[in-house]
Amino acid sequence: MRIPELPRRTWVLGSLAVSLVLACVIVIAVPVTRTGMLGLWCEVTGRGCAEQPPPPDDAPEVPDWRVEMSPVDAATWGHYVALGDSYSSGDGAGDYLPGTAKSGGCWRSANAYPQRILSAYDFAGDLGFVACSSQKGRAMLKEVGSADSQLDRITPHTSLITLGVGGNDLGFTPVLRTCMVRLPLVEADACTGQEKDVEKRMEKFKATFDDLLAEIRDRAPDARVVVLGYPRLFPAKPQGMYYTLTVGDQKWLNDTIKRFNLQLENAVNRADAEIADESQVGSVEFVDIYTVFKGHEVDAEEPWLNGVLIRDLSEGIKVDRSTFHPTAAGQAAFTDRVAERIASGPGRALYVTRDTLDNADPDVLVAEVE
Repeated sequence: MRIPELPRRTWVLGSLAVSLVLACVIVIAVPVTRTGMLGLWCEVTGRGCAEQPPPPDDAPEVPDWRVEMSPVDAATWGHYVALGDSYSSGDGAGDYLPGTAKSGGCWRSANAYPQRILSAYDFAGDLGFVACSSQKGRAMLKEVGSADSQLDRITPHTSLITLGVGGNDLGFTPVLRTCMVRLPLVEADACTGQEKDVEKRMEKFKATFDDLLAEIRDRAPDARVVVLGYPRLFPAKPQGMYYTLTVGDQKWLNDTIKRFNLQLENAVNRADAEIADESQVGSVEFVDIYTVFKGHEVDAEEPWLNGVLIRDLSEGIKVDRSTFHPTAAGQAAFTDRVAERIASGPGRALYVTRDTLDNADPDVLVAEVE
């Protein structure tokens, strides 16, 4: 028996009806898919498309966990802590703070740049002036938890940290002493002959400095960490002997300081790039003071750093610890460079954690330094 063929229109309508029934069954049987099925039906048929209401104009915005601040405000909303060695403590600049000017003391000067920076800005918090003569970077890490610890002075509400360290790790003082206390014609390589040892110490300090920056950032992630390099001691083109130092010795010492500054700057730039790339708060910045004594080096008519200071001639020639250290004028020149950095910032936006900033009220700041 032959089944009669149904008209094409009948087949189409029948298929559509079956699809509709199946869709309804699915929607009813599985309610969680109803919204999706209705959306699909809307796309296929153009019907049943409910208009979605626009979000209300007064919908609250989720606040950013960070607050953007101007460079000066980002440096002054909390405490200022000054870390480092004799170039930051002010050894050689006179007017030493009580109890610091003694054998084995820190020789902290009222003329040092941290004291001047404190006077130049309106900090919400206090100054932790803990830089100390003869301080080494690796010792700063080992002294954590002790009475002499500089790092323990940092609090979560520290907004500015200045750091000048590394010269003692490289042995600048004994290197200079070896350069100076010699017979120049007999020991012609007494100065430049130390290069390999200095290079080894410089390489070793890379890891120490990275660890030091990480420790500081862990303690005060919202702070601007401003790292100072070291100044050139002699003119770029020395004109003759300086005591027992030949022109070649002076150039070598200048170049050694320059290379060390570059090492510090590269480490600082890497640390700050990581902060920016990961949208973190705070900063790590470098202040180049290599040429800050230009025209006022040790052999100038008006030097801004102490020349050779000899002591204890009865026990043989000894170079005093303040030799080649900035005078009060030299510390004022440091202050200008640091102030320029504070005002300009790192060349990118600066952020502070909103909760940290909100919690930095006067009572909290006072309690942290008592």
